[in-house]
Amino acid sequence: MEETKVEVSVPAKFKDIVATIEAMSVLDLHELVKVLETKFGVSAQAAAAPAAAAGAGEEVEAKSAFTVELTAAGEQKIAVMKVVKEVLALGLKEAKDLVDGAPSVLKEAMKKEDAEDFKKKLEAAGAKVTLK
Repeated sequence: MEETKVEVSVPAKFKDIVATIEAMSVLDLHELVKVLETKFGVSAQAAAAPAAAAGAGEEVEAKSAFTVELTAAGEQKIAVMKVVKEVLALGLKEAKDLVDGAPSVLKEAMKKEDAEDFKKKLEAAGAKVTLK
């Protein structure tokens, strides 16, 4: 996979911050985003356009994408790490960081069947999981 870099003019007062962020791993960035969301009460997700109101005769469309959130790792963290590592195709350290960081979002925009299968595997390993 080829990486493309975009040149951006960074003001001097932000150069150190940008350099620090560039050196972070994806998991560290994910954790930083969660901290900023909590601290400032904001969301990193793009604002969605307001949905049109459903007519009286229309059925409400079923939710098609789910977020799998690990609420607690439980007593058997190693078993939970193995499931996270396997399903998300992560390295052991990345899986461990996600499990140790519970509550944490493990995967967003999953199909209902996949999300339910993931949840069942995690619960079988002793974790507490919610689907959103």
